[in-house]
Amino acid sequence: MSFQIVEQATPRLQRSELAVPGNQTHLFEKAAASQADVVFLDLEDSVAPQDKPKARADVVAALNDIDWTGKCVTVRINGLDTHFMYRDVIDVMEQAAGHVDMIMIPKVGTAADVYAVDMLITQIEMAKSVRKRVGFSLIIETALGMNNISDIASASPRTEALHFGVADFAASTKAQTTNIGGANPDYAMLTDAGPDGRRERHWGDMWHFAIARMVVAARANGLRPIDGPFGDFSDSEGYRATARRAAALGCEGKWAIHPSQIQPANEIFSPSEAEVDKARHILHALAEAQKEGRGAVSLDGRLIDLASVRQAEVMVRKAEAIARRENG
Repeated sequence: MSFQIVEQATPRLQRSELAVPGNQTHLFEKAAASQADVVFLDLEDSVAPQDKPKARADVVAALNDIDWTGKCVTVRINGLDTHFMYRDVIDVMEQAAGHVDMIMIPKVGTAADVYAVDMLITQIEMAKSVRKRVGFSLIIETALGMNNISDIASASPRTEALHFGVADFAASTKAQTTNIGGANPDYAMLTDAGPDGRRERHWGDMWHFAIARMVVAARANGLRPIDGPFGDFSDSEGYRATARRAAALGCEGKWAIHPSQIQPANEIFSPSEAEVDKARHILHALAEAQKEGRGAVSLDGRLIDLASVRQAEVMVRKAEAIARRENG
């Protein structure tokens, strides 16, 4: 381990993150009653400019009036390049700070963007004697943001999570696709011709690098990496495939832009019972080995050492957090 110890962000379950447009008030109660770990009330892309002031007021009212027990509640503010952002922050923080857990900042391009919002929120907290500290979720969805991701990830101690915003990232990089998070048939290679002259076509994952890069930046700063939206909510298997890929790369959760995507996200980003049992077995086996003065042990034909213990501890802690949530 490095001499520099990475401080971990406030622990939260973030397997599923349900997006709720701020102007769709009839969805608020349903979101609060859903099985999503996180609900984010959106004031940005899903709300038309002429509707933003009313949506902001409706979100503030919902934060104060609805029982959000068991939910991590986030508000996605408008971008720093708009004149809506400052009022989003001021109204939410001055009128409902005790009921919001995180502020989601979209299209973060530089560390200074995070610093600016941090400064504004800190002043409001001081002026209003706000006791509940608000965290940050940052969306990396531009070429500029991805280029500066390491500095962004370390810009504020409030930051808890990085999200990959695939649609705006595709637009920013001028990628030739209109899908939101899905596969692209043009991102493929052909094998050389076989003896029969046939060539096989192999599709790739055009978002692999971006997500992997986000995961590294997040983990290097003790943050949670979260995969963003999958636009075709009628394609359950497609959603599951992208979620499994994100989990394999180290993400802790994924957005749900439709309630039907909550259950698959919760399932895929939860360790299975067999995995948890194996993790507990690893912890027990190494604890017994250490009593005998050994730093490693063979278990089921595989070497188990301190690195294995760290992996097992992470899995067991997550399983315990899930159990606490499900048991109320």
